[in-house]
Parts: sequence; C-alpha cells; structure tokens
Amino acid sequence: MEQIPRPGAPVSHPLHTPDLPVVVIGAGPVGLAAAAHLLEQGLEPLVLEAGDAVGASVRDWSHIRLFSPWQYDVDAAAARLLEPTGWQAPRPTRLPTGAELVEDYLAPLAATPALRHRIVTGARVVGVSRVGADKTHGAGRADRPFLVRTVVGDALVDHLARAVLDASGTWGHANPLGSAGLPAPGEDQAGPFLLGPLPDVLGADRERVAGRRVLVVGAGHSAANTLLSLVDLARTAPGTRITWVVRGASPARAYGGGKADELPERGVLGTRLRQAVSAGDVDLLTSTSVTCLAPTGDGALTVTLDGPGGPRDLVVDAVAGATGFRPHLEPLRELRLDLDPAVEAPARLAPLIDPEHHSCGTVPAHGADVLAHPAEPGFFVVGAKSYGRAPTFLLATGYEQVRSVAAHLAGDDDAARAVLLDLPETGVCSSLPPLLDDDGRAVADPSDGCCGSSPEPELIGFPTGLRHGRTAS
Repeated sequence: MEQIPRPGAPVSHPLHTPDLPVVVIGAGPVGLAAAAHLLEQGLEPLVLEAGDAVGASVRDWSHIRLFSPWQYDVDAAAARLLEPTGWQAPRPTRLPTGAELVEDYLAPLAATPALRHRIVTGARVVGVSRVGADKTHGAGRADRPFLVRTVVGDALVDHLARAVLDASGTWGHANPLGSAGLPAPGEDQAGPFLLGPLPDVLGADRERVAGRRVLVVGAGHSAANTLLSLVDLARTAPGTRITWVVRGASPARAYGGGKADELPERGVLGTRLRQAVSAGDVDLLTSTSVTCLAPTGDGALTVTLDGPGGPRDLVVDAVAGATGFRPHLEPLRELRLDLDPAVEAPARLAPLIDPEHHSCGTVPAHGADVLAHPAEPGFFVVGAKSYGRAPTFLLATGYEQVRSVAAHLAGDDDAARAVLLDLPETGVCSSLPPLLDDDGRAVADPSDGCCGSSPEPELIGFPTGLRHGRTAS
C-alpha cells in the first residue's frame, strides 16, 4: 500500500500500477465480498470504511429482519475465506436480522487472517481522482494511478490504487420528504422531529413515538416495517396515532405479493399491513405529498399535505421518511463517469433497472462490462450504489458484480463475462397478474407495486427490510 502523508506533496509514481492495491470503498456485505474475490484472483485489496467498524450502515438498521434467507446473503468467496477458521454457516433458510448479518457473517469475515490487516476503519473517502490529472485531462489518464483521498480523524490521508471499487452504498443519503426530488420547505429545520428511514420504534426510538402522533412517508418495505412496528407499539402505548402518506395512488408496493410472494416474510409483512389499514390502526392517505414542515413552537410539527381534497395541515410529534435513497456522487466528481442522467447508475446498467420500466426479479445478471466507465478504466461502482436511484438491488446481485469485476481486473475476461444469478421470482412484478387479497380479489394494478412507477425508490430487504439478498447500505 502506498500512502501520501500530505496532500499536495510531490508524488513519485509508476505509469504502470500492477503493484498497487485495488481500493474498495466500504466494508459492508458487497465491499467485503469484493475483497474476498480480489484475493482469490491474486490481487491485493485495501478496504476503506468510513465507520468505526465493518458493516457500519447495517448496524444502523440492526433491528430489521431481512426478507431473504441466509442462502442469498453469504457470498461464495467470502464463505471460502471463513471456512478454514471453523466458521459455521447459518441455516440457509433462516432469515437474519441486520445485527445477525454483522455478528454472524461480516464481523467474522473481517477478522479472518486474509482480511483483517487489509481493512482500514474510520477512513472516510472524500475524493477519487488520478494522480496529477483532474477530469479535464484525458491524455495518458489510464496510465496514472488512482488517488483516493480519505479523512482519518483530523488528518487527510491519500492512497494510490491500480483500480477502485466503490461499494459505499446509499445509506445515509435519503431522498427528501418533499416531492419533485426536492426537500419540502422547512424540511431543513425539522431535524429534531425526523426519525430517519428505519427507526427502532420498539427499542432505541420508543420514547420518541410512544403515545405520540407519528407520520410515515413512503410506499415501500421500509415504510411497511416501521408502520407494523408502530402498530405493535400502539397496543401497549395508548395514544399512539399513526398516519401513512403515499405519493402514489396505491400502497400495493408496500403490500407486496401476499401468498404469491416467493419471499414469504415479505408476503406476510404486506398482508399484516393491509389488515392494519383495514382495521383502522393506520390512517392511510394516498395520492398525497408533503409540501411544508413547520415547528408549532410547543414541541410539535405541522406538516402540510397536498392530496385529493386539497391542502391540509397535520400536527405530529415525529416523522419517519421512508422515501428511499440516492447515491452520493460528490467524492467522484473528478472522475470521467458514464452515468445515466435520470437513474444515476452506470449508463449500460440503467435501462435494465429503470423503475419506470423494470420489473422486480427480472434484472439480468451483469458484470464488469455493464458496470464499466469507458473513459475511466479500472473504476467501478458496485453494490447498492451501482443502482443509483433504482429501488430493486439485491445482495446476491452485488456479489455477482464483484466476482465479475475481480475477474476482469485479473485479466480473465472470459470469467468476467460468464455472469450467472439464481434468484426467486418476487411474485409482485408488473409482468404478473394483478395483486390479489386473501379472498382472490384484485387490490391493485401491479405496475403500482414494487417497481413500476412508484415514486419512492427503496431497499428491498437490505434493509428494506433493506436491500438484502433479496434485500433497506
């Protein structure tokens, strides 16, 4: 590993970079899988993690149970690193929580002899460029090492790399509550009332919501998780009132496929939520958007909503914004990226995942060729961040991405192109018949469901329950 102690100091570097590491940004499930695959290809990984420990984003939603079982949540190369340590694979059909994903998989993986000295925690990446050349300089660009700048404590530390895989995810970069992709007026002043996308309302956040008025915004599975936890809370905390705002005309995406959903836990989640709405435990407002937020001055928040009956004010004590996520692209602005302007995913991948046209479970397996940026060879965005604003990323998809990228970087393009992915159908996609209730009656057009035109991108199971194996970073 080469480091530059002080940014701006003279740097001596080779024009060819085979002895430099491949920097992996992020020590989550896909980042650690990338490191495992790079090692199998004879390449040297260096994993840079902003948090104080691996799986830092997953720890933020540790109370959430994934929709997909362990068989889709463990990467094959990672398992091969773990096996010599005596690690026992969890039961394949069991559904882990975020905490279990960290404790039973990510933490042991990071502690393996092969990886433990190749992971740097507390290193937040703030910029990626090429040594001696900003993005306006193209001549000889591919021959220059990447320069990855990090903040470690109060210091700036630069790393040189032969290639870079950005597996930093999208957690921590939520879409705003307001419509049109912009924050609602007053949203920047409403911080004390905002719970985040997946609050632990039965645990750490209980005191903020018990016996209070809570607004949940969003149409996906993160919203469903929070709503059902609030319903459970209300049984022991009288006075807890729950309002659910959905921008679209139907909540079908959150309801999922019921008995038709091949991720059974997600089907149960949707069925329970539909029953809670029918019973009046949750006040559902469809075709409604948040247009303004303003503190009342007496410890509450006035949320102005615009719906079918016109504008109305709702006074609440807390807001859970489960409106999905977007990629943080600022650290990459000195790279010549080929991104789709709408989805903010690699240009060749975007048409395959565009939520206006894509059906869940139908994304073809894809690898290095689809994820490549032609003007910036050696740089790849992988994992949840590679999907930009699209909502349907799966952990198993990320594992196949990094397997292909590692093979490509090792010069084995035949292996890189041989991408395979075996996943269950979701049972809730636009290619399927209309969604049905338990009595066989149509409840929604599936195009309003998990993909289609839903305005709120979101993580499916990992943590959605997030974006997991079939997973909201």
